[in-house]
Amino acid sequence: MLTNLVIVFIMTSIIHTAETLSYAVRFAGVRLNKIAVALSLTGIIVLVSRTANMVQGPIAAKFVDYARAHASFDMLHYLRVTLLASSVGTLAAIMLFPTCVNLFGRLIAKLEVAGSIPKLVSSVTIGQLKNTKHYIRLPRFRISRFRYLGISKTFILINVIVTSFYTVGVLAALYAAHLFPALSTTASQASGIINGVATILLTIFIDPQLGLITDKALNNTEYRTQLGKIYVLLMTTRFLGTMLAQLVLVPAALLIGYFVKMI
Repeated sequence: MLTNLVIVFIMTSIIHTAETLSYAVRFAGVRLNKIAVALSLTGIIVLVSRTANMVQGPIAAKFVDYARAHASFDMLHYLRVTLLASSVGTLAAIMLFPTCVNLFGRLIAKLEVAGSIPKLVSSVTIGQLKNTKHYIRLPRFRISRFRYLGISKTFILINVIVTSFYTVGVLAALYAAHLFPALSTTASQASGIINGVATILLTIFIDPQLGLITDKALNNTEYRTQLGKIYVLLMTTRFLGTMLAQLVLVPAALLIGYFVKMI
């Protein structure tokens, strides 16, 4: 199981790194005033994330089967290590943010010329790949004001909570399958219960606010200079959400178990 855990850890880290770096795409698009083109590049990020998720899911599900055959197997420990990978991946994205903003800015400019992502990929040369070293930037952390562009403490708190639910959804379903073996198949497919709550919160509270922030930055130069700090703040809340997921895991699994026993 150690090999499986390593693979799941790597895949989970990749998923959260890719998803968190979507902020870098947005920021690059705002800086170039080409947000629509920038959002089209998120398809690359989604592809990376979904590919990693395809590998992660079945391997993580093997923990349930192994625990059923080996009573001494500490499945909760393995799931917590997997959750730790989400924190590691998010932290890696924060560290890579300045570099990726520069790289995505270059990709946006080239995509506008190429006209499509396949043409963009085919136009990349070895020399261009070597030149990526010139876009590397180290992150700089400074304690600044808590509020940027009207971001409230409530918004920050909700973002932390939503991230924790998204992070724990699939793993909570797997742990519920372990806790309720008689309903293991149903429980393992019930991650939507947790993710559904997160989706509702995301749609109502997070997405509209994020859209307003981006729109303000597009139309106000002063706001635009602060946008990088805002995205770092939002990525930090994602990191805190992945840490909160450690506490949410067991209650979420019990909630799933209660639901599947009721249906």
